[in-house]
Amino acid sequence: MSKSAAAQPITVEWGKEQVVVSDVARELPDASKVDDRAKVVRAGTASGLASLPEDAWHAVSRASINPELVAMQLRRSEDAGGSLLLEEHVDGATLRSVHTRVWLTELFPGIQPRTGQNALDEDDPQVLGMAEDGRPQAILRYRYRDRAHLRKHIWQTVEGTLTLNSYEESILARRVTRALIVHPAVFEFEAEGEEPVHALVARDGITRLASAWKILAGPGATQARAAELAVETLTAEREQPPNEPPKPRSQRWALSREQRRGALREEFGRESAGEVPSLRAIQIAQTYAVPAHIAVGAEAHHTGLLPAADVFDDALRSILASVHVEFKPWDAAAQNLEVATRALKLVVQTRAREWGMEELLGEVYALAVGRRGESDTPDIFQDARIPGSSLWRAVYLLHVLTRPRLFDELRGRAKEIKNERRMTIKGYAGLLGPVVDKPWRGQKKSVVKQALKAWGNGGVLSKDVLCEGWIPVPADDFTSLVEPALNGDDDARCTLALAGGTALIADKLITSNVGSALSTRREPGKVPFRADANIVVAGLAREGNALGLWTLALAAQRFQADRLPRNAGSRQEFGLPGEDDASAGYQHVAVDLEAPDRIRRVEGTEVPLLTWDVVYASDEARAQKAVKDAQPAAPVLWPSPRQPGEQGEPESEPGAGPAPEEADERPVGQRIADQRQSLGRSLDQAQGALAKLAELDQGRSQPLFTDRDEWAGLRESAIHVLKKLEDFRPPMEEDEEAEPDGDA
Repeated sequence: MSKSAAAQPITVEWGKEQVVVSDVARELPDASKVDDRAKVVRAGTASGLASLPEDAWHAVSRASINPELVAMQLRRSEDAGGSLLLEEHVDGATLRSVHTRVWLTELFPGIQPRTGQNALDEDDPQVLGMAEDGRPQAILRYRYRDRAHLRKHIWQTVEGTLTLNSYEESILARRVTRALIVHPAVFEFEAEGEEPVHALVARDGITRLASAWKILAGPGATQARAAELAVETLTAEREQPPNEPPKPRSQRWALSREQRRGALREEFGRESAGEVPSLRAIQIAQTYAVPAHIAVGAEAHHTGLLPAADVFDDALRSILASVHVEFKPWDAAAQNLEVATRALKLVVQTRAREWGMEELLGEVYALAVGRRGESDTPDIFQDARIPGSSLWRAVYLLHVLTRPRLFDELRGRAKEIKNERRMTIKGYAGLLGPVVDKPWRGQKKSVVKQALKAWGNGGVLSKDVLCEGWIPVPADDFTSLVEPALNGDDDARCTLALAGGTALIADKLITSNVGSALSTRREPGKVPFRADANIVVAGLAREGNALGLWTLALAAQRFQADRLPRNAGSRQEFGLPGEDDASAGYQHVAVDLEAPDRIRRVEGTEVPLLTWDVVYASDEARAQKAVKDAQPAAPVLWPSPRQPGEQGEPESEPGAGPAPEEADERPVGQRIADQRQSLGRSLDQAQGALAKLAELDQGRSQPLFTDRDEWAGLRESAIHVLKKLEDFRPPMEEDEEAEPDGDA
């Protein structure tokens, strides 16, 4: 029995904060007994309400602190009327779980919906359901490329989760009090000869799980170190003793984790020997075990239409969505991605065969969730003329997901998932935004928030785009579609609307109606009139609108998924040069219908496209009515970025570049963490140099800097670093951009 410390709270230092620990155990639970674990396996396989393979029952028994209690819940659950199992009823299924406390070291983090809308360094594993004799099983298969993929994915999930949020101070004070939703899983590997591993996966409560690892790592540990500790502990493998019969990898990993718990128990014993337990003892005690609801059974209702293997995953996702979409929300993008992909999966499973589109929609789902890349777009849509680019992926996904029959069905499913009575076109466009921008979301992350707002404001879903009967026109050069579009070809015109509109939204040149500031002059960040995003796209793609169609075509043709154009950032708005040499050549351009290539130039220099130009081109008559002087003001030209070797940016010496990273097999996020620390050290050195200069300057009559050019170069470098840091600002509620008020 665990005893609690005296009622007196303990105050500990945690980083820069003081945390009052209200209750901490003075003893840790002992390791479970083999006989008690065997009782769980026997009771589980005999239960008529549970449905797991035997290896999964072993994973459940290993994870439970008190397996005898789990066995009792299973034994006394012969029928639903007298069951001790937790039951949750969702559309089409009933999910059954046992309630217990489990060792922290037995829980693997599952796929994190909060980061699902982000571009990931490591792809999520493929998730597949399981069934036996036509009956769903409460287990999922997570298919990884190899064990390295699993380790990198665990690291990414823990580190990425802690980047978004952390409950470490709360857990340190009171332990984890709300149960995690957990289920058995089998990790499969595509690499030949890789043995599968059975374990438990946390599907809800991943933030609590990651925060517990952060506490165990220590008050000074970084998020990256917490992730490393989780990976080291969860995937360590005990060597096979030569005198013992071979054990499966699941057991070898489990034995290693058990040894780790034993070491923690010994450490706790030493650290808690005094009258007041040490901080380290508190860290171990508060994270050693967590409450969990472990799913052990899934039963399909007679009215359910899903294949048996998909019932459990859908039921689990339904429960998670009911918690995080209705009550304790994920952010809007995570919600929209979850709702859109789940609605699409349901349509694929229930209507695709009836429509004769089972194969196509199955591939569309794989493309939408990222299981297939943009290079597969020509194969999926069976047209070799389609370029395999991210923008063409967006065009074809948007086209198929807005066909009237599928559009109506998906909206209906999404309404059911979100428990809403109606869904507008804007609401549907908001669902599609995180699906469409998946390939470039990470590379354009500094403007993702504005782009998602624009999708929620209608995106590219104009009335013409939503009409039946048109099909995209593949082209290597989007500008080749302008002439047919002007000659009445609706296919070419709607293709430009989807491609150009998506490019302009992704690069922050079409923004939401709410954030638009009015101006009668052509200025950065201003518009001649306010209009919803889809109205702007509709106007640009209007029949006969040469200015608008050329704006769309040039934007689509110049679009690059791996970086932002100069037009998209705030540097131009402050009159600063481009961020690097590469960005200098990438910008969207204003249109001149009299120019041979339709690009506006002043003294031979291309004029960068502004949001003002885009809105103006969508409805010239309305814009001219709003502008006092019908002729736009002189174009605003921005300075070009410095070239290497120019003042303030010395050329690198030969051999002074960064060391090649090909041999570094660590996750990209881990290498990023190292570079963040390197940046911190460099800034500390810069501050030290400034302090030394200030010290040397004391009492001197001459200015510290006598060369103005030298001073200007240093200042500009400092501004460059500051602006770059601002671009990487972490998301926080208090950092929400202030929206301009009214017409002022």
